[in-house]
Parts: sequence; C-alpha cells; structure tokens
Amino acid sequence: MRYYIAVVHKDEASAFGLHFPDVPGCFSACDSMDDMIGNGAEALSLFAEHAALPEPRSIEQIRSDADVRADLAEGAFLVAVPLIENDTKVQRVNVTMERGMLKAIDAAAKARNLTRSAFLAQAARREIEN
Repeated sequence: MRYYIAVVHKDEASAFGLHFPDVPGCFSACDSMDDMIGNGAEALSLFAEHAALPEPRSIEQIRSDADVRADLAEGAFLVAVPLIENDTKVQRVNVTMERGMLKAIDAAAKARNLTRSAFLAQAARREIEN
C-alpha cells in the first residue's frame, strides 16, 4: 500500500486543512482530527481517478522541502495518508475465521442492511484509514 505525506494546517477557529506536496492540487479539510485520515484518503482516491499519481516520497524527502519546512515552522504537522484506489473490479476471496465471529459479522451486517462482503469492506476501510 502506498502512503502519501500530507501537510496539515490548523488556524484558530478554522477547519484542519490538508495538502499533499507530492500531489499538487490535491487537498482536503475536516473539522475533527478523527476525520483527517479518512478525508485525506478520499481526496487521494478521487484525485487518482482523473490523474496518475507520482510515487510518494519518503517523509525525510518531504521534510527537506523548503515549503514544507516553512509550514512546519508555522505550526503545521505531517500525517501519512493511505491511498486506497477506487478499483470497481470485484474479486472473490476466501477468508477463514471463528464461527462466532462470522455470526457476529452477519448480525451486524444485517442490522445495517449490508451484505457480509460490504460490511467487511467497510470495516477494513475504516481500519486502514484510522
């Protein structure tokens, strides 16, 4: 999985703003730190639908950028955001787990009007993004 480094800005009485030095023009915002990685991952995925993304640089390479150093000096910070590509091709997989866990998954999926597969995919996305 590829991760892109985001520079996060937060001014008083404003939302968190994220931009990606390796992906000019790709940015995101959120009101809560809890939404930062998820919103950033969504922004990367949507951007990748319309343009090829470059290979991500290391955090050390990002930190060496003069613009990033200036942002950090002004209070910004860095986060790693996973790229989860929007690939609509479905692939069948076989997983093994305890029967009790499978029953719990099926019950939770049913309560949310989801299939087992959709529930597992949503849970995996949340886990990866957090």
